[in-house]
Amino acid sequence: MTRGDNAAMISTTAKRGRKRTRSDIPSVRALERGLLVLETLSEGEGRALSDIARQTKLTCSTTLRLLETLRGRGYVDQDEQTGRYRLGAGALSIGASYFSNLPFVGLGVAAMQRLVAATGETSNLAVLSGVQVVYVHQVESPRSVRMFTQLGARAPVYCTGVGKVLLAWSPPDRVKQLLAGVKFEAFTTNTIRTLTGFLSELTKVQRQGYAVDDEERELGVRCVTAPVRNARGEVVAALSVSAPAERLPKKLMAPYAREVRGAADEISARLGYT
Repeated sequence: MTRGDNAAMISTTAKRGRKRTRSDIPSVRALERGLLVLETLSEGEGRALSDIARQTKLTCSTTLRLLETLRGRGYVDQDEQTGRYRLGAGALSIGASYFSNLPFVGLGVAAMQRLVAATGETSNLAVLSGVQVVYVHQVESPRSVRMFTQLGARAPVYCTGVGKVLLAWSPPDRVKQLLAGVKFEAFTTNTIRTLTGFLSELTKVQRQGYAVDDEERELGVRCVTAPVRNARGEVVAALSVSAPAERLPKKLMAPYAREVRGAADEISARLGYT
């Protein structure tokens, strides 16, 4: 055995002797900043350099270096006329790969199509991402006036039916910890504005087995949502039907809830839940 082999053995032994946890592994600062820039660009249309720098709290020079690196890899595009930056095809490719690898998306398409046929309204599938929901699949209503949500779009948990469902079966302490420091912005006069009010709403959702968004995110829009569970009974997604408020009056919410719950249960069964 050579001296180099012996040194390698000592190093390997030292590494094996101590079990490392995630908290022991330092984060990569430049990567964190790059992801922060991508997250900022995902929130809207094209952004100016100064706007991105202000929102990410980075200097313009640092922001520019990050943007140009991401542009070189195809994750960011720049409009030649306005100079504004937006997400590029590379980001779309990663997002599409994420959606295609979610098991309940493929398993839920048929049930969502039947739900749309039964209600005549748009159906969405969403998952939890931090304190927001992310819409991962949609089957549109055949009607000329219909609800539309862009895939990958995000919304706060506290003012959406899907957000309520995704948290309703979580321990209250976990919900409190998750939403600590979150500002409950009032999107409409119906928006829940306090953590106490939201926790009370979650208790109601758990009791009745479904959630509603009664014009809480946007006036003139209502939705009914039910949970999708995996084989262990965990809520892994939320299935909803969204419609203009005039086509979904409050008296129809319970009948629609039965349709949505039936479709959600069908998807859950395909995931192994009984």
